[in-house]
Amino acid sequence: MSIPTKPFKPQNLILLLLAIFTVFSCNSKKEDGPKKIAVVISTLNNSWFVAFAESAAERARELGYEATIFDSQNNTSKEAEHFENLIAAGYSAVLFNPTDSEGSVSNVKRAKKAGVPVFCMDREVNSLDAATSQIISDSFSGCVELGEYFVRKLNKKGKYVELLGLVGDNNTWNRSKGFHSVVDLFPELEMVAQQSADFDRSIAMDKLESIMQSNPDINAVFCGNDSMAMGAYQALVAAGKEKEVMIFGFDGENDVMNAIADNKITATVMQSSKKMARTAAELADEYINGKRDFSAKTPLAVEVVTQENINKFIANN
Repeated sequence: MSIPTKPFKPQNLILLLLAIFTVFSCNSKKEDGPKKIAVVISTLNNSWFVAFAESAAERARELGYEATIFDSQNNTSKEAEHFENLIAAGYSAVLFNPTDSEGSVSNVKRAKKAGVPVFCMDREVNSLDAATSQIISDSFSGCVELGEYFVRKLNKKGKYVELLGLVGDNNTWNRSKGFHSVVDLFPELEMVAQQSADFDRSIAMDKLESIMQSNPDINAVFCGNDSMAMGAYQALVAAGKEKEVMIFGFDGENDVMNAIADNKITATVMQSSKKMARTAAELADEYINGKRDFSAKTPLAVEVVTQENINKFIANN
C-alpha cells in the first residue's frame, strides 16, 4: 500500500528556505560577536585591586574582547560561583586574582577541564599545572631589599610589629620570609607582635591600636601591603605617635606614594599592577589565537620606594 503525499507548494519551499536562512544567520551573528574574557578579582574593597582589575579589562578590550569584572569579595565560595557562571556563559579565558592559594585551585582546575584557560595575576595558586600561567611580582626579593633598608633606618636595633596579609595567600608568606631573611640576622631588632590584618586597612588600624596598648614603645611597623600601612598610619595618628614610628608597606598604592613624599610613611615596594594585568590579558589573547606553550610562572621585577628616591617615581608618573 502506498502512502498518499500532498504536492509540495512553491510557497512552502520559500518559507522553508527563509527559516533555514534565519537559523544560519542567527548562528553566524553569534559566532561573529566579540569573544569574552572574565576578570575575576579577590576583592574590589581596595583601590589597588580596583585599578588592577580595570587595567586587565581595559587591555582585553583594546585587544577586541568583551571584558567583565567579577568581585569575589575575598570569599572562595563566591569565587566558585563566578567560575561556574563564566564557564556556562562561554567565556574564552579568565584573568584571575585568587582569594586563596590552596582553596582556589579547584576553581582553576574546573575551568581547565572545561577548556577555559586561566591566567593568575599577582597571587599564585598552589598548583603548577592548573593555571596556563601565573603572572606574579617577585615579592620575596622585594622584601629582602626592603628588609635591608629597614635595618639601616632602625640602625640595627628597636622594637617592631609585623602586620601580615591573608594567611592563605602565598604573597603574605613570600613577603614575610623575604623580610625576615634579613631582619632576623640582627638580634637587637625585636618583633613584639605579628598578626594578620587580611590586607585590610580598617583591620590593620584596629589591630595596631590593640597591639600598642601592651607595646607602647614600638619603633616601626612592617605591613604586608600598602592598605595595611595606611591603616597603621591612622592608628599612629590617633595615638599621637605618627612622627615617632616608621611604617613600611608593599604595593606602591597612590595613597602611600603620596604619604612617602609627605614623610608620613617610610618606604614601600613598588609592583606594577598595570604591567601585571596587561601582561595577563596579552597572554590570554595569545592563547585564544592558538599559542599553547606558556611558562608556568611569569615573574615581574619590583622596586623599593623610599623618602630618598620618591621623586624619581613621581616624575615618571
